[in-house]
Amino acid sequence: MPAAIARHTTTEDDITAEVLRRFEATPDARLREIMLALVRHLHGFVKEVNLTEPEWFEAIQFLSDSGRLCNEKRQEFILLSDTLGVSMVVDLINHRKPEGATESTVFGPFHREGVPEMPPGADIAPRDAAGTPMVISGRVLDLQGNTIGGAVLDVWQADSSGRYDSQYADSDELHMRGLFRTDRDGRYTIRTVRPVHYPIPSDGPVGRMLRATNRHPWRPAHVHFVVSADGYEPVTTHIFDDADPYLESDTVFAVNDSLICHFVRHGERDDTARRFALEPPFYTVDFDFVLKKASAGSLVRASERSDERA
Repeated sequence: MPAAIARHTTTEDDITAEVLRRFEATPDARLREIMLALVRHLHGFVKEVNLTEPEWFEAIQFLSDSGRLCNEKRQEFILLSDTLGVSMVVDLINHRKPEGATESTVFGPFHREGVPEMPPGADIAPRDAAGTPMVISGRVLDLQGNTIGGAVLDVWQADSSGRYDSQYADSDELHMRGLFRTDRDGRYTIRTVRPVHYPIPSDGPVGRMLRATNRHPWRPAHVHFVVSADGYEPVTTHIFDDADPYLESDTVFAVNDSLICHFVRHGERDDTARRFALEPPFYTVDFDFVLKKASAGSLVRASERSDERA
Protein backbone atom coordinates (compact mmCIF):
# COMPACT_ATOMS: atom_id res chain seq x y z
CA MET A 1 0.00 0.00 0.00
CA PRO A 2 1.22 3.51 -0.76
CA ALA A 3 2.62 5.46 2.19
CA ALA A 4 0.24 7.90 3.77
CA ILE A 5 0.83 11.50 2.70
CA ALA A 6 1.51 13.80 5.62
CA ARG A 7 -0.88 16.70 5.46
CA HIS A 8 -0.30 20.08 7.03
CA THR A 9 -3.17 22.30 8.07
CA THR A 10 -2.50 25.89 6.97
CA THR A 11 -2.46 28.35 9.86
CA GLU A 12 -2.68 32.12 10.07
CA ASP A 13 1.05 32.24 10.81
CA ASP A 14 1.77 30.19 7.69
CA ILE A 15 0.04 32.84 5.55
CA THR A 16 1.95 35.66 7.23
CA ALA A 17 5.26 33.85 6.71
CA GLU A 18 4.51 33.22 3.04
CA VAL A 19 3.49 36.83 2.37
CA LEU A 20 6.69 38.03 4.03
CA ARG A 21 8.74 35.57 1.95
CA ARG A 22 7.27 36.92 -1.29
CA PHE A 23 8.21 40.50 -0.42
CA GLU A 24 11.76 39.63 0.61
CA ALA A 25 13.03 39.92 -2.98
CA THR A 26 11.87 43.54 -3.36
CA PRO A 27 14.84 45.27 -5.07
CA ASP A 28 14.44 48.64 -3.36
CA ALA A 29 15.74 48.27 0.20
CA ARG A 30 13.52 50.98 1.70
CA LEU A 31 10.39 49.65 -0.01
CA ARG A 32 11.30 46.13 1.20
CA GLU A 33 11.65 47.42 4.78
CA ILE A 34 8.29 49.20 4.62
CA MET A 35 6.37 46.31 3.05
CA LEU A 36 7.74 43.70 5.46
CA ALA A 37 6.90 45.86 8.47
CA LEU A 38 3.45 46.64 7.04
CA VAL A 39 2.65 42.95 6.61
CA ARG A 40 3.89 42.04 10.08
CA HIS A 41 1.91 44.79 11.80
CA LEU A 42 -1.22 44.42 9.66
CA HIS A 43 -1.39 40.66 10.09
CA GLY A 44 -0.57 41.07 13.77
CA PHE A 45 -3.48 43.49 14.19
CA VAL A 46 -5.91 41.13 12.45
CA LYS A 47 -4.83 38.26 14.70
CA GLU A 48 -4.82 40.33 17.90
CA VAL A 49 -8.44 41.48 17.50
CA ASN A 50 -9.66 38.25 15.82
CA LEU A 51 -11.10 40.33 13.01
CA THR A 52 -14.42 38.98 11.74
CA GLU A 53 -15.41 38.87 8.08
CA PRO A 54 -18.18 41.50 8.55
CA GLU A 55 -15.66 43.78 10.29
CA TRP A 56 -13.15 43.23 7.49
CA PHE A 57 -15.81 44.12 4.88
CA GLU A 58 -16.84 47.20 6.88
CA ALA A 59 -13.20 48.34 6.86
CA ILE A 60 -13.04 47.92 3.07
CA GLN A 61 -16.27 49.90 2.73
CA PHE A 62 -14.89 52.64 5.01
CA LEU A 63 -11.78 53.03 2.85
CA SER A 64 -13.85 52.94 -0.36
CA ASP A 65 -16.17 55.66 0.98
CA SER A 66 -13.13 57.75 1.97
CA GLY A 67 -11.71 57.51 -1.53
CA ARG A 68 -14.98 58.56 -3.13
CA LEU A 69 -14.99 61.78 -1.07
CA CYS A 70 -11.49 62.83 -2.15
CA ASN A 71 -11.23 65.57 -4.77
CA GLU A 72 -9.32 68.80 -5.39
CA LYS A 73 -11.15 70.48 -2.50
CA ARG A 74 -11.34 67.67 0.05
CA GLN A 75 -8.95 64.96 1.23
CA GLU A 76 -10.70 62.46 3.49
CA PHE A 77 -7.58 60.34 3.89
CA ILE A 78 -5.65 63.31 5.30
CA LEU A 79 -8.52 63.85 7.77
CA LEU A 80 -8.32 60.18 8.71
CA SER A 81 -4.56 60.39 9.20
CA ASP A 82 -4.98 63.57 11.26
CA THR A 83 -7.68 62.18 13.54
CA LEU A 84 -5.74 58.96 14.16
CA GLY A 85 -2.72 61.02 15.21
CA VAL A 86 -0.63 59.59 12.37
CA SER A 87 -0.03 62.98 10.76
CA MET A 88 1.47 64.39 13.95
CA VAL A 89 3.65 61.32 14.54
CA VAL A 90 5.01 61.57 10.97
CA ASP A 91 5.52 65.30 11.43
CA LEU A 92 7.44 64.86 14.68
CA ILE A 93 9.66 62.13 13.22
CA ASN A 94 10.49 64.16 10.12
CA HIS A 95 10.78 67.63 11.63
CA ARG A 96 12.57 67.32 14.93
CA LYS A 97 13.62 70.77 16.05
CA PRO A 98 16.47 71.90 18.29
CA GLU A 99 15.69 73.80 21.49
CA GLY A 100 14.47 77.28 20.63
CA ALA A 101 13.32 76.61 17.08
CA THR A 102 9.63 77.03 16.27
CA GLU A 103 7.87 73.68 16.54
CA SER A 104 6.09 72.28 13.52
CA THR A 105 2.61 70.86 13.40
CA VAL A 106 0.25 69.33 10.85
CA PHE A 107 0.01 70.79 7.35
CA GLY A 108 -3.71 70.05 7.06
CA PRO A 109 -5.80 69.56 3.93
CA PHE A 110 -6.72 73.18 3.17
CA HIS A 111 -3.52 74.77 1.86
CA ARG A 112 -3.76 76.19 -1.65
CA GLU A 113 -1.23 77.21 -4.28
CA GLY A 114 -1.31 80.43 -6.30
CA VAL A 115 -1.70 82.76 -3.32
CA PRO A 116 -0.59 86.34 -4.13
CA GLU A 117 2.19 88.13 -2.24
CA MET A 118 0.78 90.99 -0.18
CA PRO A 119 2.44 94.13 1.24
CA PRO A 120 3.24 94.37 4.96
CA GLY A 121 0.10 95.06 7.00
CA ALA A 122 -2.28 93.95 4.26
CA ASP A 123 -5.57 92.34 5.28
CA ILE A 124 -6.14 88.74 4.21
CA ALA A 125 -9.82 88.98 5.17
CA PRO A 126 -12.28 90.29 2.57
CA ARG A 127 -13.70 93.73 3.31
CA ASP A 128 -17.11 92.29 4.13
CA ALA A 129 -15.71 89.47 6.29
CA ALA A 130 -17.39 88.88 9.63
CA GLY A 131 -15.30 88.66 12.77
CA THR A 132 -13.23 90.87 15.04
CA PRO A 133 -10.20 92.46 13.35
CA MET A 134 -6.80 91.20 14.43
CA VAL A 135 -3.18 92.14 13.72
CA ILE A 136 -0.46 89.48 13.84
CA SER A 137 3.10 90.78 13.96
CA GLY A 138 6.56 89.70 14.99
CA ARG A 139 9.92 88.72 13.60
CA VAL A 140 11.60 85.79 11.88
CA LEU A 141 14.85 84.90 13.64
CA ASP A 142 17.60 82.31 13.58
CA LEU A 143 18.62 80.25 16.61
CA GLN A 144 21.16 82.90 17.65
CA GLY A 145 18.50 85.62 17.69
CA ASN A 146 19.58 87.26 14.43
CA THR A 147 16.76 88.63 12.30
CA ILE A 148 16.09 87.14 8.86
CA GLY A 149 15.10 89.65 6.21
CA GLY A 150 13.24 88.45 3.13
CA ALA A 151 11.70 85.41 4.86
CA VAL A 152 8.38 84.33 3.34
CA LEU A 153 5.29 83.65 5.45
CA ASP A 154 2.54 81.66 3.72
CA VAL A 155 -0.52 82.22 5.93
CA TRP A 156 -4.06 80.87 5.81
CA GLN A 157 -7.01 80.34 8.14
CA ALA A 158 -10.70 79.55 8.33
CA ASP A 159 -13.19 82.41 8.22
CA SER A 160 -15.48 83.35 11.09
CA SER A 161 -17.98 80.66 10.11
CA GLY A 162 -15.24 78.06 10.59
CA ARG A 163 -14.80 77.25 6.91
CA TYR A 164 -11.87 77.61 4.51
CA ASP A 165 -12.38 79.16 1.10
CA SER A 166 -11.92 75.78 -0.60
CA GLN A 167 -14.92 74.41 1.33
CA TYR A 168 -17.33 76.70 -0.50
CA ALA A 169 -18.68 74.73 -3.42
CA ASP A 170 -19.81 77.78 -5.39
CA SER A 171 -16.54 79.72 -5.38
CA ASP A 172 -12.91 79.21 -6.38
CA GLU A 173 -11.91 82.61 -4.99
CA LEU A 174 -8.89 82.80 -2.70
CA HIS A 175 -9.51 84.52 0.61
CA MET A 176 -8.25 84.34 4.20
CA ARG A 177 -4.78 83.55 2.89
CA GLY A 178 -1.74 85.40 1.58
CA LEU A 179 2.05 85.51 1.22
CA PHE A 180 4.06 88.03 3.25
CA ARG A 181 7.76 88.86 3.30
CA THR A 182 9.77 90.13 6.27
CA ASP A 183 11.47 93.51 5.99
CA ARG A 184 15.23 94.09 6.38
CA ASP A 185 14.81 93.89 10.17
CA GLY A 186 13.04 90.52 9.95
CA ARG A 187 9.65 91.97 10.86
CA TYR A 188 6.25 91.04 9.45
CA THR A 189 2.72 92.38 9.94
CA ILE A 190 -0.51 90.69 8.87
CA ARG A 191 -4.08 91.89 9.28
CA THR A 192 -6.90 89.38 9.52
CA VAL A 193 -9.81 88.53 11.83
CA ARG A 194 -9.59 86.61 15.08
CA PRO A 195 -9.74 82.88 14.27
CA VAL A 196 -12.50 80.69 15.65
CA HIS A 197 -12.64 77.04 16.63
CA TYR A 198 -14.36 74.87 14.05
CA PRO A 199 -15.27 71.25 13.36
CA ILE A 200 -13.42 69.30 10.71
CA PRO A 201 -15.72 67.93 7.97
CA SER A 202 -17.71 65.20 9.69
CA ASP A 203 -20.26 64.21 7.06
CA GLY A 204 -18.11 61.34 5.78
CA PRO A 205 -16.38 58.19 7.05
CA VAL A 206 -14.08 60.11 9.42
CA GLY A 207 -17.09 61.76 11.03
CA ARG A 208 -18.76 58.35 11.44
CA MET A 209 -15.59 57.08 13.13
CA LEU A 210 -15.50 60.03 15.54
CA ARG A 211 -19.14 59.61 16.52
CA ALA A 212 -18.80 55.87 16.98
CA THR A 213 -15.84 56.39 19.32
CA ASN A 214 -17.44 59.23 21.29
CA ARG A 215 -14.98 61.85 20.02
CA HIS A 216 -15.73 65.42 18.95
CA PRO A 217 -14.62 66.90 15.60
CA TRP A 218 -13.43 70.29 16.89
CA ARG A 219 -10.15 72.09 16.26
CA PRO A 220 -9.10 75.01 18.47
CA ALA A 221 -8.83 78.48 16.93
CA HIS A 222 -5.60 78.86 14.98
CA VAL A 223 -3.83 80.47 12.05
CA HIS A 224 -1.64 78.37 9.71
CA PHE A 225 1.87 79.37 8.64
CA VAL A 226 4.62 78.00 6.47
CA VAL A 227 7.69 80.13 7.15
CA SER A 228 10.71 79.79 4.86
CA ALA A 229 13.95 81.60 4.06
CA ASP A 230 16.96 80.86 1.90
CA GLY A 231 19.45 78.69 3.78
CA TYR A 232 17.01 77.69 6.52
CA GLU A 233 14.73 74.74 7.15
CA PRO A 234 11.12 75.82 6.54
CA VAL A 235 8.60 75.27 9.30
CA THR A 236 4.94 74.37 8.88
CA THR A 237 3.09 75.43 11.98
CA HIS A 238 0.09 77.16 13.63
CA ILE A 239 -0.43 79.77 16.28
CA PHE A 240 -3.26 79.03 18.73
CA ASP A 241 -5.55 81.22 20.83
CA ASP A 242 -4.87 80.60 24.53
CA ALA A 243 -8.54 81.26 25.40
CA ASP A 244 -9.87 78.45 23.22
CA PRO A 245 -11.82 75.63 24.95
CA TYR A 246 -10.47 72.91 22.63
CA LEU A 247 -6.73 73.33 23.24
CA GLU A 248 -6.62 70.20 25.38
CA SER A 249 -8.66 68.06 22.99
CA ASP A 250 -7.76 69.12 19.45
CA THR A 251 -9.23 66.37 17.29
CA VAL A 252 -6.02 66.18 15.20
CA PHE A 253 -3.60 66.29 18.19
CA ALA A 254 -1.74 69.29 16.73
CA VAL A 255 -1.41 71.66 19.71
CA ASN A 256 2.10 72.29 21.03
CA ASP A 257 2.43 74.47 24.14
CA SER A 258 5.03 76.71 22.52
CA LEU A 259 2.53 77.68 19.79
CA ILE A 260 -0.18 78.94 22.18
CA CYS A 261 -0.42 82.74 22.13
CA HIS A 262 -2.28 85.40 24.07
CA PHE A 263 -4.54 87.46 21.84
CA VAL A 264 -4.65 90.94 23.36
CA ARG A 265 -7.99 92.72 23.18
CA HIS A 266 -7.99 96.48 22.49
CA GLY A 267 -11.26 98.03 23.60
CA GLU A 268 -10.30 101.68 23.27
CA ARG A 269 -8.54 103.84 20.73
CA ASP A 270 -4.82 103.62 21.41
CA ASP A 271 -1.55 103.95 19.54
CA THR A 272 -2.05 100.55 17.92
CA ALA A 273 -5.54 101.53 16.75
CA ARG A 274 -4.19 104.74 15.22
CA ARG A 275 -1.24 102.93 13.65
CA PHE A 276 -3.47 100.47 11.81
CA ALA A 277 -6.49 102.77 11.42
CA LEU A 278 -8.64 100.29 13.34
CA GLU A 279 -11.75 101.00 15.35
CA PRO A 280 -11.98 99.06 18.64
CA PRO A 281 -12.57 96.36 19.51
CA PHE A 282 -9.75 94.48 17.82
CA TYR A 283 -7.01 92.03 18.81
CA THR A 284 -3.25 91.91 18.45
CA VAL A 285 -0.84 89.02 18.84
CA ASP A 286 2.94 89.06 18.66
CA PHE A 287 4.83 85.92 17.68
CA ASP A 288 8.44 85.37 16.61
CA PHE A 289 9.24 82.44 14.32
CA VAL A 290 12.67 80.88 14.83
CA LEU A 291 14.26 78.91 11.99
CA LYS A 292 17.09 76.40 12.01
CA LYS A 293 19.91 76.59 9.49
CA ALA A 294 19.38 74.05 6.73
CA SER A 295 21.60 71.08 6.05
CA ALA A 296 22.00 69.75 2.51
CA GLY A 297 19.68 66.84 3.30
CA SER A 298 16.97 69.04 4.78
CA LEU A 299 17.02 71.28 1.71
CA VAL A 300 16.34 68.25 -0.49
CA ARG A 301 13.47 67.11 1.78
CA ALA A 302 11.98 70.60 1.81
CA SER A 303 12.05 70.66 -1.99
CA GLU A 304 10.34 67.27 -2.14
CA ARG A 305 7.66 68.37 0.33
CA SER A 306 7.01 71.49 -1.75
CA ASP A 307 6.64 69.35 -4.89
CA GLU A 308 4.13 67.11 -3.11
CA ARG A 309 1.94 70.11 -2.22
CA ALA A 310 1.83 71.43 -5.77
